[in-house]
Amino acid sequence: MAELKIDALVFDVLGTLVDEPAGLRAGIRALAPSASLSPGPSAVPSVGPSAVPSLDAPGTERLLLLWQRHIEREQRRILDGDRPYLPSDALDREAARIVAEAAGVEDQAAVEELAGAARRLPPWPDTVAGLARLAGRFPLIGLSNASRTALLELNAHAGLRWHQALSAEDARAYKPDPAVYRLAVTVAGRPPERLLMVAAHAWDLRGAQALGLRTAYVARPVGDPPASSDRFDLYAEDLADLARQLELPRGV
Repeated sequence: MAELKIDALVFDVLGTLVDEPAGLRAGIRALAPSASLSPGPSAVPSVGPSAVPSLDAPGTERLLLLWQRHIEREQRRILDGDRPYLPSDALDREAARIVAEAAGVEDQAAVEELAGAARRLPPWPDTVAGLARLAGRFPLIGLSNASRTALLELNAHAGLRWHQALSAEDARAYKPDPAVYRLAVTVAGRPPERLLMVAAHAWDLRGAQALGLRTAYVARPVGDPPASSDRFDLYAEDLADLARQLELPRGV
């Protein structure tokens, strides 16, 4: 650890500090009172000739996958220059409309409520205490693809406490665009190699690494695990393990 000299920690939020799928599942299940038995034209592909998306556990997972694929596809289109930039809450509204249509829901109030589920994400069990412990030693910077408004609500709902929270909206881009990581470098006022990017997504860490940030992978059930070719500075089981590797005593 002697060679790892860090002045500030930069945290991904979605998936790393909050359980994004769990919050979206809750929003999808809440559609049940409004759901009909007839799927719309954008329904999730069925596994049988007469299958219809439902809000039981398998149906919820299929609708969740529909949401996730839309967000991933549209963010990639923006990164590739195939679509003008839109903040995350606009993409969430698109995803909510697609999922609601697939579930046979036409109530616009229910669709808006579902879109808001992306801002009501529960923290992982170690998140709040882990951030508090790390904040005793390092400035903490949140760096999220969530829009400014969404990030504010996410932080409040999950109880996340930062010294600074940055939204990719300020760069009008999405990670892993280098412009997003530069936001953290600029705010910290330190060389990239003195910042430690913490994330549960290998693709996010690779993006930070390309700009010169040091990297720490934190394992989460919903993350993107490292490939055999990845070489990150730290690999942690959770935030408590990260604090131990950064040599923080338990009382700090």
